[in-house]
Amino acid sequence: MADEALFLLLHNEMVAGLYRAAEQGEGENGRCTTKLESMGFRVGQGLIERFTKDTARFKDELDIMKFICKDFWTTVFKKQIDNLRTNHQGIYVLQDNKFRLLTQISAGKQYLEHAPKYLAFTCGLIRGGLSNLGIKSIVTAEVSSMPACK
Repeated sequence: MADEALFLLLHNEMVAGLYRAAEQGEGENGRCTTKLESMGFRVGQGLIERFTKDTARFKDELDIMKFICKDFWTTVFKKQIDNLRTNHQGIYVLQDNKFRLLTQISAGKQYLEHAPKYLAFTCGLIRGGLSNLGIKSIVTAEVSSMPACK
């Protein structure tokens, strides 16, 4: 449980620190999101490498996505993805109804506009993991009501 609290604090400080530096003129907000996403990408690559070292090869993309939703998400966020949908043409929608990185700022709709900066690292995490498994992807996040995200 202590490692979860440390991860949440580290993530919040990464986001706050990058955006604080941007406000002081050391960068732009768009570059902050890109930097968070690239940090997540590298972490995702490393985690997937570590988590899959003793597993058999995956049969197809759907098996990889199931692994991401169950094992990877459970290890990182201490719960499985609530819903996985696909159109069977390469588009997957992962839904987490109580996303841990948004629960602290989900007090009301006034923080809805700040949600994307708290999701950039996670988008990179997923994209990096998929990249290491041989899938080139574009990962986007959508928040319509907090703390749920797709």
